[in-house]
Amino acid sequence: MGYAKQDVLILAKEANVKFIRLQFTDIFGILKNVAIPVDQLEKALDGELMFDGSSIEGFVRIEESDQFLKPDPDTFAVFPWRPRDGSVARLICDVYTPDGEPFAGCPRCTLKRVLTEAREMGYTMNAGPEAEFFLFHVDESGRPTTITHDKGGYFDLSPVDLGENARRDMVMTLQEMGFEIEASHHEVAEGQHEIDFKYDEALATADKLVTFKFVVRTIAQRHGLHASFMPKPIFGINGSGMHTHQSLFKDNQNIFYDEHAPYQLSETALHYIGGILRHVPAFTAITNPTVNSYKRLVPGYEAPVYLAWSQRNRSPLIRIPARRGVGTRIEVRSPDPSCNPYLALAVMLKAGLDGIRNKIQPPAPVEKNIYRLTAEDRAAMGIASLPGNLNQALNNLAGSEVIRDALGEHICQRFLEAKHQEYREYEMTVHQWETDRYLAKF
Repeated sequence: MGYAKQDVLILAKEANVKFIRLQFTDIFGILKNVAIPVDQLEKALDGELMFDGSSIEGFVRIEESDQFLKPDPDTFAVFPWRPRDGSVARLICDVYTPDGEPFAGCPRCTLKRVLTEAREMGYTMNAGPEAEFFLFHVDESGRPTTITHDKGGYFDLSPVDLGENARRDMVMTLQEMGFEIEASHHEVAEGQHEIDFKYDEALATADKLVTFKFVVRTIAQRHGLHASFMPKPIFGINGSGMHTHQSLFKDNQNIFYDEHAPYQLSETALHYIGGILRHVPAFTAITNPTVNSYKRLVPGYEAPVYLAWSQRNRSPLIRIPARRGVGTRIEVRSPDPSCNPYLALAVMLKAGLDGIRNKIQPPAPVEKNIYRLTAEDRAAMGIASLPGNLNQALNNLAGSEVIRDALGEHICQRFLEAKHQEYREYEMTVHQWETDRYLAKF
């Protein structure tokens, strides 16, 4: 796209924009907004707008609170659901310090830093995530329930899939905002949906994912539904994943493809896989960052828990989709949509780059259904598992030099502190399961 400052000012005038939302995420991926009237747009585009960073979780202490927002002109978009006589547009921003440096706690700056590292090695990263979500009813007070709106199954159509109208509106809204939608369908579980958009360069993909979640929630609300990206909202049915397709390009060529190699995968692709498999125990805290994430990562619900890779079968952590040539890619199946997309892409890329740098060879691909293997079989084949809970994942992250380096010390420390606290609260809470099980018995 390549918008300059002047283009944004012209586009805003043409669309009769009255307010601009300056958007950025905190370290947990929660979207934040600073709304400004359009007459402040030029000042914003010059990076002169300040905000109080101490009010954002994981950012800074009160005594160093001044931060600046630097909008990326390429992210300018008008919200299609606003009245045309006074449109609202948005710009996604990087966060800077008062002395003009990228802020160490800004997730978007963190991804840009790792992408620069890749560029110095000659690579650009393309990524395509598939973020699943549930559509639930809300109660009389407007609070979300876990009552699904349908009895649909994978790829079902109406009359069973009552979320179809909402999903169609989501697709049309995303298209108006410049998304190229490749597929939209009902997922396996009741009330579960997926809308896939075309892959893009990694930074643009992360921006799109943040926008995607925002649009899906907004349109669901307009249909009287609540869209949830919680990984496992209902016991006993499939959770929501965010399978992430990734590939590296060099001089406009997909360097994962080698026509003459086994599986037509280049040495670089294999080393990237090796890096992912080596570092996934540490980066899982970032790609699966909630207590609830680990309720999805259990055998039996199509979630990948085993550290292996495969050409065809979907039980390992990494699958290689069939397409070759420019479409050669790896699909990392463990992330879920509660993650911060900027940090998730940063840690996966960093792991892959470490694999390339150190020529980490992956084990042989596993073409058996790993879910059907016994623990002894898996041990004999050297197939390890993902961390079993958030606490294990955080301890792995704390001990990983490579993944800590990807995040930077500021984000890593704040993330670990907040998430350890979250896990402690979970451990101390008495859950419904416990009272159901023990109250009458003892």
